[in-house]
Amino acid sequence: MTAPNRNVLWADALVDELVAAGVDAVVASPGSRSTPLTVAAAGHEELTVFSQLDERSAAYFALGRARRTGRVTPLICTSGTAAANYHPAVMEADNARVPLLALTADRPPELRDSGANQTADQEKLYGDAVRFYKDLPEPAANDRALRSLRTTVARAVAAAEGADQGPVHLNVPFKKPLEPTPVPGDVPDDLPEAAERGRDGPYVDVTRGAPEPGDDELRALATELSEADRGLIVAGPADPPGIDPEAVTALAHATGFPVLADPLSGLRYGGHTRVAPVIGGYDAYLSADLAGDGDEGAGSDGWADPDLVVRLGASPTSKRLRKYLAGTGADQYQVDPAGRWREAEFAATDLVVAEPSRLCARLSRLVAGGSGDPDWRAQWEDADRVAEAVHAREADAVGEDGPDATAVETDAGFHEGDALRAVADALPDPATLFVSNSMPVRDLDRFVGPTTANVTALGNRGVSGIDGIVSSALGAGSGTTDDLTLVVGDLALYHDSNGLLAVDRCDVDVTVVAVNNDGGGIFHKLPIEEFEPPFTESFKTPHGLDFGSLAELHGLEHVRIDARPDAHADRGDTPAERADVVGEDLAAAVSRAHEATGSHLIEVDTDAEASHRTRERLAAAVDAAVHGGAAGEADE
Repeated sequence: MTAPNRNVLWADALVDELVAAGVDAVVASPGSRSTPLTVAAAGHEELTVFSQLDERSAAYFALGRARRTGRVTPLICTSGTAAANYHPAVMEADNARVPLLALTADRPPELRDSGANQTADQEKLYGDAVRFYKDLPEPAANDRALRSLRTTVARAVAAAEGADQGPVHLNVPFKKPLEPTPVPGDVPDDLPEAAERGRDGPYVDVTRGAPEPGDDELRALATELSEADRGLIVAGPADPPGIDPEAVTALAHATGFPVLADPLSGLRYGGHTRVAPVIGGYDAYLSADLAGDGDEGAGSDGWADPDLVVRLGASPTSKRLRKYLAGTGADQYQVDPAGRWREAEFAATDLVVAEPSRLCARLSRLVAGGSGDPDWRAQWEDADRVAEAVHAREADAVGEDGPDATAVETDAGFHEGDALRAVADALPDPATLFVSNSMPVRDLDRFVGPTTANVTALGNRGVSGIDGIVSSALGAGSGTTDDLTLVVGDLALYHDSNGLLAVDRCDVDVTVVAVNNDGGGIFHKLPIEEFEPPFTESFKTPHGLDFGSLAELHGLEHVRIDARPDAHADRGDTPAERADVVGEDLAAAVSRAHEATGSHLIEVDTDAEASHRTRERLAAAVDAAVHGGAAGEADE
């Protein structure tokens, strides 16, 4: 026997089963009670161990890596508050369906509820957020106990990565000694080899299946799609590992339905957009007021409504899209592999329990004659083209057959949406782009349309917090060879600034673009903006921070771009010309960062209120160009 004591034997068996189940990396935070697990992970030649000092950052790092790879990256922490710091990431993993496995070390059972130091109630710590939980027994050096342990680990990984993927929790108690100290007689010499060494492969080999309708149900659904004159495929943020673009493209071609692709759907960017009718500008020209009554199929300005909608993924980022769909009265088929509800407007008419990619592929082979209304697809493509022209300040690009181009407001200055456009234009191909919540993901949604570039856009839209954004991005970067870019607001960067430790400790290069508007810019979108006080001090919360010192602390090259309205008064005759200058400066800075070695922090100083007012003017301009003024910002 090689194990010096039962704790080492137990931890080695647990880690061995993780590797057998396909795990290739873990994230460990320093601590005493977790020593057996950390030592076992560090000693396994097939594992990469990412060391994170802060458990909250560690959990988000593991979540980001799993979001990018689709595979679980287990977490190891000590007892007490360390495990509690995983909770925000567990909540995100639950709602966003990201595989996560928390291995929380614990004191032995007799010390619980005893006042012993660093002892807390860790049983079912994360409540109903986890897909699987087990409080493991104390380590034991016998055949049955080890077989039970290996079986439990296999079940835990399978639950994390199953059809209803998400977080799982194993609580792992240990008595001393925690180090690999020899304890004579602790491990018997006659343990069966299968218990100590496991089997050839996983101890329990889990064969995963994909839920799908039966043949009769599938044909009935295909008939509904075939008979629809005006259909839509709406793809919200995708569950990892994503939706197959080829399968969705095939369904779009078979039905004639446009694909309204959220920026986090995995469908807005990529080579498939050359042949698929991918629509990305909808947030600029849809609203609840635009929808018709569902019978005549058109709103007041003649905009045709859908009569059938296929919904894939999570709820879309765009509130305007969600409200519009709810107001159309169309039949909405919500596709979900776990059979759970993900449609907060409660307008969906059907829940289809199926794996989305396989369902789209099968339906594309069954749909017959689904060409639909020939003007339907043109309506969406024309509107997208007009919205792009307005956002790019190209009044003459609206087209001779479109509305009066003079109605388009094009002389808008630089705003935060332009920052997302500049970053997107400068990304290498391929690239991984992680965007923060609050305004960055909304600006990506509205202002960065479909491209053929191979961009994987990610974000934390499960519970949509601003915590852990930096760590999630760096975790995603650790799971790919793509260049990594993070676009983050100033408050989210401040909130997770210690996540930048992973740049050096985990050897992840990143280009961080920090949109610094000195506070919570998103609150300018809410009615509270009109109330002063308490708006400035209690909601916008200006901080006056300079992130150059943060970049220096973590060894990032720092560049500042002043994008506030009066910063470039001498570099153009109009606000639009000056906006072009700022956008070119930012794009050049992003390009230089990706061409150079190491990590970079590009700080873009903006004015939150000015940016929001510009968004409003552009929204009115798109409204005028597409609808003649029918839609607006009232539902924001």
